[in-house]
Amino acid sequence: MAYEKILSEIENIVSKGTDTEGTRRILHLIGGQDYPPDILESIKLWNEYLPKAEEMPYTQAQRYLHFLWDAFDKQPLCVSIPFAVPFRRILASKLFAKCGKNFICEGNCRFNFGPNLTVGDNVMFNHGCYFDTKGGISFGNFAAAAEYVKIFTHSHGEADHMSRTYAKVVIGDFAKIYAGATILPGVTVGAQAIVAANSTVVEDVPENMVAAGTPSKIIRPRHNEGRTGLQLNHYWLAGKAFET
Repeated sequence: MAYEKILSEIENIVSKGTDTEGTRRILHLIGGQDYPPDILESIKLWNEYLPKAEEMPYTQAQRYLHFLWDAFDKQPLCVSIPFAVPFRRILASKLFAKCGKNFICEGNCRFNFGPNLTVGDNVMFNHGCYFDTKGGISFGNFAAAAEYVKIFTHSHGEADHMSRTYAKVVIGDFAKIYAGATILPGVTVGAQAIVAANSTVVEDVPENMVAAGTPSKIIRPRHNEGRTGLQLNHYWLAGKAFET
């Protein structure tokens, strides 16, 4: 069975609402184990034990989609990029609040509440990113998060760990967050801004500026050489693969 046929069947299942039998079928198609229905129906994910889940309980369909998203990275087929990129797009179209066209996501990227994640067009998440979406995260068009980027949108009280505050993080159009950087709650990274590798960002980064360090500081303007928007060539793979 060619990739296109498998992906078409998966997309059809997901578009109709992923139920137990649909999940079993998708697991089979991606090379997973055939679990009995009662096993799948008893699944509870880590995120469902977080306090935010009291406000945002998973539906069964969301639970299955999250399960499939994480389970896929345990299957050999996850390393086949012609299958993996479209497969994650299919799941993201139902998991996220919004997923724009040409989304590219590498393996082992995690998030906890998909309905709090908004992704524009031509966005790329590289390997191993972690997005704490409890307070909301938004990625603008042609934005990118490189390997092992972490974004947090909540914090705990020091006197009472169960006391939590939430603040949205916004990543602007054509912004780039480089490898190992950490973005803390409430930060806005402006359009065309850059966050340097391994930085910890605690304050907003203005448009077209570069932030670096821990805690980060604005060190200079981005070297745009007079270019803006599409002229910056934010195409993530050779030959503009998976982008149109």
